[in-house]
Amino acid sequence: MWGWEEGIRERLREQADRIEQAGELPVWVLDWLYKERLFKLFVPEELGGRMAPLPEAFRVFEEVSRADGNAGWLVTIGAGGGVFAPAMTPETAREVFERREAVIAGSGMPTGTAVPVEGGYQVSGRWKYCSGAPYATTFTANCVIDRGEGVPAGEIRSFAFRPEQVTIREDWASFGLKATGSHTIEVTDQFVPEERTFDLTAPPAPGTDPLYRYPFLPFAQGSFAAVGLGIARHYLEEAGRFVERSRDGWEAAKPGRADRTAEAIREAEALLDAAARVYYEAVERTWERVVEAGALTDEEQSEVSAACKAMGRTARETAQAVFPKLGMAALMEGTALNRTWRDLHTACQHSLLAE
Repeated sequence: MWGWEEGIRERLREQADRIEQAGELPVWVLDWLYKERLFKLFVPEELGGRMAPLPEAFRVFEEVSRADGNAGWLVTIGAGGGVFAPAMTPETAREVFERREAVIAGSGMPTGTAVPVEGGYQVSGRWKYCSGAPYATTFTANCVIDRGEGVPAGEIRSFAFRPEQVTIREDWASFGLKATGSHTIEVTDQFVPEERTFDLTAPPAPGTDPLYRYPFLPFAQGSFAAVGLGIARHYLEEAGRFVERSRDGWEAAKPGRADRTAEAIREAEALLDAAARVYYEAVERTWERVVEAGALTDEEQSEVSAACKAMGRTARETAQAVFPKLGMAALMEGTALNRTWRDLHTACQHSLLAE
């Protein structure tokens, strides 16, 4: 089970404002993530990965996000690329994942076009919101296969691009998660050999790790829900500290305000804890089901999906319930209170958590 190295969590929080202003993770954070293999939670051990059980990995996402939303989001996205490993040829998987600094950025949207040619495909496309683009060692993206006139469109295939094939458009300008480098990438008329393409809809081979048999939609929803939970916990911690720092001034102007706000924070924490219990119970129950039976029923997938969405919704709503009680100081961008509020709403805006 993964645990914090002494001093790292505190250092992340201390430098969070500078990290946000820089718009990227500093080298020391990336070095720590590589050393801990947090981008390789779902990569086989023979390729240098940790191959963590799904519930354990989600708790890692929560914990890192609780320290810093940008780092948590990037760990979640970067680690998620590990699920592509069994879909690749063994040679391509080694090339993509074996190096210490290996991390994937990309998009699941099929906004590229691939034309079959001898030995592979000529690919062009543009994909938005590719978190971790500045330091990715491989970019993955989906393309529609263009087989010419008279052939129905709709076939989609995934492609693994080398960094030199990709142009990064630095256009990420969100009000939160500012240091995630979630830029647009472009590929223009690049040749991709057949062995660097893969089909994510193909069933996993017999004997593969249960992780690769867990359905992708609840896997992704659960990953993002863990980020929202972690940031929400951090936000409520900051709100509690803010109340205590403000107590004397508040009491002089409006007696009882600090106690009422502290009570609202405790109520929000209780709601968040209740949603977290339901969420983790659903994740653990369905994980055990996949380990034992190899698959989930449609009903089980719907159950865990609903728990993930409820987790994201509760994370957002608990923050919204507390925010108006904190006054004008909560609007100041340079504060941890404001930053965690913005990061939380950015994370929970993802379409897989939206109602």
